[in-house]
Amino acid sequence: MIVLINPNSTETMTLSMKDTASKAVPGARIVAWTSHDGPAAIEGPEDGEACVPPLLELVGKASDDGAKAIIIGCADDTGLAPARRLASCPVIGIGQAAYHMAVLAGEKFSVVTTLPVSIPVLEANIAEYGLSGSLSRVRASNVPVLDLETDKEAATARVLAEAGRAAREDDIQSVVLGCAGMSHIPCVAPSHTIRLIDGVTAAAKIVSVLA
Repeated sequence: MIVLINPNSTETMTLSMKDTASKAVPGARIVAWTSHDGPAAIEGPEDGEACVPPLLELVGKASDDGAKAIIIGCADDTGLAPARRLASCPVIGIGQAAYHMAVLAGEKFSVVTTLPVSIPVLEANIAEYGLSGSLSRVRASNVPVLDLETDKEAATARVLAEAGRAAREDDIQSVVLGCAGMSHIPCVAPSHTIRLIDGVTAAAKIVSVLA
């Protein structure tokens, strides 16, 4: 059993991530849990801090229930370090998975996230993973997280437009989608030379091997 935990309380995002993960690893047993005591969206460090205690409760439950691997369904990799210490199985963040996939795919990558408030969080995580040398830029699409659920068509168009700018301007081989709410976006690259990497897909494929 692979347990995907959404640290925010938006159930539709949980279901979207589960659908994406299940398509990435057909046949795997994936269950998806929503942290109903978390904020509706994680936009910046304050939201991230608020969601950690209820997230860790779910991590502990998943570990106790015999999970073979746990995915933290937030591109901020919220609570990842304490979750790894708590669980008896591998715990992977979707940001972490996507960045490592991008490094394997090419020399340089950029990230397209939601709002500017998320940029420092993602940059700090990438530095902590030792991957700053492969990062070109973290870009904000100026799309609020919940717009990815409530106004998908317009939000997706803005995310892909920013990914296109990254492809033209950043001298990269990959663009990472820097929000769990982007997992529904088809991984159609903005140019034939650029890969578009979704963290939920990347994490599901990695944990399917670890599990």
